[in-house]
This record gives sequence, C-alpha cells and structure tokens, in this order.
Amino acid sequence: ITPSLDEMVHVAGEMQRQGMKVPLLIGGATTSRVHTAVKIAPSYEHGVIHVPDASKAVGVVSKLIDAEARSELVASTSAAYAQLRTDREQRQSPSTLLPLAEAREHRQALDWSRYQPPPPRQTGVQVFDAVSLEELRRHIDWTPFFHAWRLKGSYPSILERKEVGAEARRLLADVEALLDTVIAEGSLTARAAVGIWPANAVGDDLEIYADPERREVLGTARYLRQQRRRGSDGFCHCLADLVAPRATELRDHVGAFVVSTGFGATELAADYEARGDDYSAIMVKALADRLAEAGAEWLHALVRRELWGYAADEKLDNEALIGEEYSGIRPAPGYPACPDHSEKTLIFDLLAAEDNTGVSLTENCAMLPAAAVSGWYFSHPRSKYFGVGKLGRDQVADYARRKGFSVAEVERWLAPNLGYNSQGKTT
Repeated sequence: ITPSLDEMVHVAGEMQRQGMKVPLLIGGATTSRVHTAVKIAPSYEHGVIHVPDASKAVGVVSKLIDAEARSELVASTSAAYAQLRTDREQRQSPSTLLPLAEAREHRQALDWSRYQPPPPRQTGVQVFDAVSLEELRRHIDWTPFFHAWRLKGSYPSILERKEVGAEARRLLADVEALLDTVIAEGSLTARAAVGIWPANAVGDDLEIYADPERREVLGTARYLRQQRRRGSDGFCHCLADLVAPRATELRDHVGAFVVSTGFGATELAADYEARGDDYSAIMVKALADRLAEAGAEWLHALVRRELWGYAADEKLDNEALIGEEYSGIRPAPGYPACPDHSEKTLIFDLLAAEDNTGVSLTENCAMLPAAAVSGWYFSHPRSKYFGVGKLGRDQVADYARRKGFSVAEVERWLAPNLGYNSQGKTT
C-alpha cells in the first residue's frame, strides 16, 4: 500500500519524461484528492485526475475521450489542484528542522547503568509453516475491515450505529461465513518466521550479531531520527535509542518477523471472479489482510510471553492488544518510525524469509503475497511508537553514506519525509 503511493509519483514522472500525453487517472482506497494534487499532478502536465470511486470512472473517461470536453476537464482539474497546493502551503506553519548533530544531542535519555536487558529464552530463527487460522481469528481487529468498505466507526460499536449499523452487521456476517468456509476447506495458509539476535546500538544504527560474544556482525539496521523536538519529553526519537549502545557492553537483543496469510488468496479470489462473484473475491482479499494483521498480533504476543519471554506474565485481552497496551513495540519498515521500505531487505536476509515462508519482495520492497506484515521487535519497557516526520538534507546525506546509497536513491525511498524539495525550499 504505502510503496504504491510513491510509485504513482514515479510513474507520472516517467510518463512526462517519455513524452506521453494520455491523461492519468488515480484511484484506490489509499489515494486522495490532496495527495494527487500535491504529490502526483506536478510530475505530469497532460492531466492527472483523482477518481474517488470506480463508479465515477465512466463519467470521467467519457469526457476525456471527447477532445473539447477533455481540454476543459484537464484545465479545470489542473487549476483546482493548483489551488489545493496553494491552500495547503498557506496552512502549513513554517517550522525549522534541527541540524542532525543537535537532534542527536536530544536523543531519548535512557539510563543504561540501571538497566539489565532481558535475555531471550531462545535466539535464532523459528519458522511456522501452517499457523492456525482459528487461532488468528481471536486476534482480528475488525475496525479497518469496515473502513475498507468506507463505513466509519470502531468495532464493535459500529454495529449499533444508526447510520451504518445494519450494513456493518451484514458485512460482518458475510466475512465471518467466508472465514468459516476458508477454515473448513483450508483454502488460505498462514506462514511466519521470527528471529531474535544479539544486538547493540552504534550511533543511529543497530549492529546485529551472529553469536552471543558479538564477534560476527550479521547485518546493520539503519534508522532515522526526528529532527523536531516533539511531545512533553522534548526528545528527538530514533529506534536505535531503544537498544543498549555497544559502549555499555550490555548484552541486548533485537527481533524481526515476517508473517503472511495471503497464500491461496489470489487463487480463491480468481475462483470467485470466474463464477461472477466479484463481491466474494473482494471479501477474500479484505479477509486475508485482516488475518495478516492478526498474525502479527499473535506472533508478537508469542514473542513477548514465550520466545523472548520478557513479558511472560502478560494477560491482555484482544481489545488491550489492539490498544497497544503491551510492553515493547513492533515497528514496520515503511511506517512512521522507520519509513525506509528498503530496510525490509535486511529483515528478509536475516530470516531467510523467502525460503522459510515463501514471502518475497518486489524491486520496490512490496511484499508478495500482499497480505503480509514484517517488522522489528524492541523489548525496552520505555519503547513507544513515533513518527520520524520531515528530514533535513544533512540527515538524508548522512543516511545515504551509512547505507552506501546515492543521495538520489535515498531521496526516492524517503520522498514523503523530505523536508525540502529540489529547489531547496523547506516543506
């Protein structure tokens, strides 16, 4: 989902570079008119139009195939998008990013002299070839499922809302019936791999070791730091701050995981489509997504309570788990705390994920099957989720050096987080 938004910008730029003149329509659940106006439209001058719903595409295309109507629609849309960009710029209050060196001075202050990292009960990689869907069912958060069908509200209260309750109850009954069928027929398979390794922080990076003595480095995770002081603590957070620095000589650890419930989903959806049942085909994909997130929830609980065991006595119900009341965090590459999708390659290498689970990465680091989740595990009790936010040129250059990438490569991977544009204007 998130890589595709940036890829749309890249595709628009390629269309412009190659001299194409066909109008570009943007749509899908994760897109928006504002994103289209601000990020995509400036990259292509021959018409970029956001179509919020497939039912409206016919009317838009009908205008675009008529030369006169097309000219009017492209011109009016371009003008509207330009105004959206102007309005957005005026609403944004100017904010100065801290120099990277100063941001690092405001790192999260953890007292490592009074902390003993919890030793895992087992290290290395563990593979789960066929996770019980009945078990995952208990961990499903249905709220995003309803949002995918554009029904606003939280589960279970949405079922009783006057405006959408009846429709929500019908959708839930349908997806529960589909889940019953999927479990009975074994048409979807869930697989996972999880690993825990010795690790220590080195600056904003994390060295991950092959052995308890930390003689061999398996890989190095590269993290980004906030360049604005936010919240009551005033820290500039970075995930590396959550693991004991190498200089402390503390034996800390980090974990990683990949889980997918998408095996069989494409085939099952295609079977429904062949029978003319598009509704069930869409429902299969929505269900597989919910099961993947449930798989991540289940696996994290297993890690906290058993595999790592730092929260062995944890007793949280599903509502508390969804509310993130657990100890530790599981940030995913591509999301706010670690927005660089390319860091997934390290996770996949550490876990031998493609061999162990069958999940693969595209060249843009999207996971296949699509119903998949990957991420890191941090155990420190003061771990919390955060967003890196906007980044300055100094950190982008520093990050490129640490990763061995060109600055241009890093700017593409981190396009939504850049605090500047090609002209150097702060955004």
